[in-house]
Amino acid sequence: MIKTAIRVTQWLKNRREQAGDRGETSITTVIIIVALVAGALLIAGTLALVFSRYNTALTGV
Repeated sequence: MIKTAIRVTQWLKNRREQAGDRGETSITTVIIIVALVAGALLIAGTLALVFSRYNTALTGV
């Protein structure tokens, strides 16, 4: 998960450098990006919790 975040950060940095100075990023865009990242982390955390909690129950499946 951390590797993915690093890759996304690097990708965004490269995109900003290639785009040049096009003005400020709108607050709406920032809110959407933060919400997407928070949602992805929440889903990943929930899945990790469920898998770790029910790992012993799933081994026999």
